[in-house]
Amino acid sequence: MPTLVLKFKEESKGEYSLTRGDSLTIGRKSSNTVVIDNMAVSGTHAKVDALEEGYLLTDLKSKNGTFVNGKIISSHWLQKGEVITIGKHQLVFEAAAGEDIPSPQEDTSDKTMVMDTNAYREMVDSSPPGAAPQTAKKEKLGILSFLKGGDGEVELVKKLTKIGKDDINEIVVSGLLVGKLAATVSRRPNGYYLNYVDGMAKPKVNGKAVKTSVLLKEFDKIEVGSATLEFIMKS
Repeated sequence: MPTLVLKFKEESKGEYSLTRGDSLTIGRKSSNTVVIDNMAVSGTHAKVDALEEGYLLTDLKSKNGTFVNGKIISSHWLQKGEVITIGKHQLVFEAAAGEDIPSPQEDTSDKTMVMDTNAYREMVDSSPPGAAPQTAKKEKLGILSFLKGGDGEVELVKKLTKIGKDDINEIVVSGLLVGKLAATVSRRPNGYYLNYVDGMAKPKVNGKAVKTSVLLKEFDKIEVGSATLEFIMKS
């Protein structure tokens, strides 16, 4: 099972397992899986989703950015030995010998130029905010259209669209038992998946609770907290 090893000045501060189907959050708040008590770290800074096709690191609109091997990222598929830098701490992505880690094709729109890892402050100050991945060719795009609890529609242009009570989410909903990050919609080569993340109230698709993840079909009705959304595809 892959792990993230938290380090500060080369000293190990903890080890965290990544179980397939689960998510791990990183940040300054005590509610995170990996807590980094440092003012350079945002309350909820980044997260790792252990998906079928790999381990996806996503920056959650943090103030000072998330870096992998010296590159600022908005999202990135992790590979063995890669080093995540958050504030002055590092997280090393490790896997057992012979353990296969999927390697999905990276979306180059997430990449920026490589910085000198010794000039972290310059890297933070000069890096622009992460932009959403853009579709490389004309194809059908997934849309979540509000039927209840909101207005308009949300285009699923990112690899991961977040739904929950916290303002970091692209779709903000309310509900007593809904998680701060309740669910995500991941854009994969074979379609869009709704993934349950956190909260006592699980999201539902067509009235059925989602325990891990489900492949969305056009016109599926999604319920998360106060919101009901319809999944549609547009050219």
